[in-house]
Amino acid sequence: MGAFLSVLVFAMFILAIFTGGYNDRFLERVRNHWLWDWLTTVDHKKIGIMYFLSGFVFFLIGGIEALLIRMQLIVPNNGFMVGDTFNQLLTMHGTTMIFLAAMPMIFGLMNVIVPLQIGARDVAFPFMNALGFWLFFVGGLLLNISWLFGGAPDAGWTSYVQLALNQYSPGPGIDYYVLGLQISGIGSMMGAINFLVTIVNMRAPGMTFLRMPLFTWTTFVTSALILFAFPPLTVGLLLLMFDRLFGSHFFDATGGGDPLIWQHLFWIFGHPEVYIVILPAFGIMSEVIATFSKKRLFGYSSMVFATVLIGFLGFMVWVHHMFTVGLGPMSNAIFGIATMAIAVPTGIKVFNWLFTMWGGRIRFTTPMLFAVGFIPTFVIGGMTGVMLASPPADFQYQDSYFVVAHFHYVLIGGTVFGLFAGAYYWWPKMFGKKLNETLGRWHFWLFLIGFHMTFLVQHWLGLWGMPRRVFTYQPGYGLEWGNQLSTAGALLMGVSIIFFLVNIAVTARRGEAADADPWDGRTLEWAIPSPPPEYNFAQLPLVRELDALWYEKMNGKKGVEPAEPLGSIHMPSPSYLPILMSIGFFIAGFGFVMRAIPAAVLGLIMVFITMFMRSFEHDPGYHIEPEEIEATEKGAKA
Repeated sequence: MGAFLSVLVFAMFILAIFTGGYNDRFLERVRNHWLWDWLTTVDHKKIGIMYFLSGFVFFLIGGIEALLIRMQLIVPNNGFMVGDTFNQLLTMHGTTMIFLAAMPMIFGLMNVIVPLQIGARDVAFPFMNALGFWLFFVGGLLLNISWLFGGAPDAGWTSYVQLALNQYSPGPGIDYYVLGLQISGIGSMMGAINFLVTIVNMRAPGMTFLRMPLFTWTTFVTSALILFAFPPLTVGLLLLMFDRLFGSHFFDATGGGDPLIWQHLFWIFGHPEVYIVILPAFGIMSEVIATFSKKRLFGYSSMVFATVLIGFLGFMVWVHHMFTVGLGPMSNAIFGIATMAIAVPTGIKVFNWLFTMWGGRIRFTTPMLFAVGFIPTFVIGGMTGVMLASPPADFQYQDSYFVVAHFHYVLIGGTVFGLFAGAYYWWPKMFGKKLNETLGRWHFWLFLIGFHMTFLVQHWLGLWGMPRRVFTYQPGYGLEWGNQLSTAGALLMGVSIIFFLVNIAVTARRGEAADADPWDGRTLEWAIPSPPPEYNFAQLPLVRELDALWYEKMNGKKGVEPAEPLGSIHMPSPSYLPILMSIGFFIAGFGFVMRAIPAAVLGLIMVFITMFMRSFEHDPGYHIEPEEIEATEKGAKA
């Protein structure tokens, strides 16, 4: 209890300092420090970079957990990581990769690029954007400190009840899962609302919906999916919290509850979540393939329609995760047909990418290599998805390594390949330097080969009877060589990530500065310097066609025509309130996990105090004058 009070007192001390309680030269130095600038920023580009880099750190943590899992399974009857430790590793690997790695890395690229692609100077709600990031970050931190304080969650990343109730998981592990994901989920919903409003209201003059780049379109649909998919998960987590902390019986069958309700609530979120992380990857692929094929994206309108249709159908297929729970043949048949139907708009995208490359002047840069590797890899995952969509077949495949192979082909072969393509493609715009192509190629080939070594063989392991979520297996059943090959492939993927880390370090130290348009791009983000100035566009651009920058290039112009005269630009002020509010949520969450209700209440009081301060805060922002803009533009050209 004393530790909680100490943290709270410290937080309130910081609050007093930055509301004027203490004013001296030391505080001025703190406020002028680069770290304070990043902690209080509301600039969408800096927030996007923090999303991406923190998500990548969680990706490394999840990758280490995956390697430990594979090392345990390299030989039968291994004693390296067994029992509850293995269950914790398995749970944290899946939870980290889905919620704390894939989504924030996607949010990072969306934050940096979407406002630039639509010709905006920022997002619609900069303060809420910053708050969304910090809530994600403290939620992820709360989830991961479970390794140090009481034990990590151990009921699988889906946290099925009854396994997740106190009787079967009595420690605080599941409480970390429940509270950490609730806090992070609030941040994700804030980000979704922000992107929806930004795209609807802040597009540059002339940018109609059917002139938006595909990455912006996939961000728009993804944000709508988050807005409708996360509330069921939030409700489920809240009910599970009440079952565990306050003795209710929503999911406890012995007290009149129904554990099946959790499965419905989780998968009503869970399957749209697949499209939340894959649709932005589709958008990245569309941008990369069009740029490096030197062609307009084939069938742009059909791609937009397919994106919207995938988003719509994504809410009609969740029961295919529940074919074996006994809902009956009619229910299974309806959801099986819907699952097969969603393959149609996905297939449209694949053929459109192939037709875009057909006859194009293809340049096999590193982002293009990841895009080309993405197509057959994701198609394999899609094919096995159609196989799993048939209820009679699913009865045989379910809970086997065949399912593990399928969703890794979709989530790594789709989302992670897309994220790496986007990272290499937009790195110059984010940081002003191009990543090294030689190291990038090493990264790609090792990752591609290691990925297929790891997961292709798992299809056969599943068909030969190896169940998922087991920490050992018996010798003599022909499973040894497949697990050994899978572990070797995982290690090769780990080596490939080392090449990516070396590439980042080498580029940061010795990389050459990138110009505004290093790839000869097609969309508006390549019309401004790399990295962009604080205000993005000195004058809002006038969009006259799809692929606005490419259209102007083809008409002999060096840039996009401005839609307004040069004038004073209003910018939002930085704020320390998002990080303070998030610290309050962290203290409250930690208090609930430890059953220290007074500490949790104090954390919530801190949240309400910061909300009160924000409600009455007068934030006029500041202006960047034309003289400053002209000086910045001259410096960028020089």
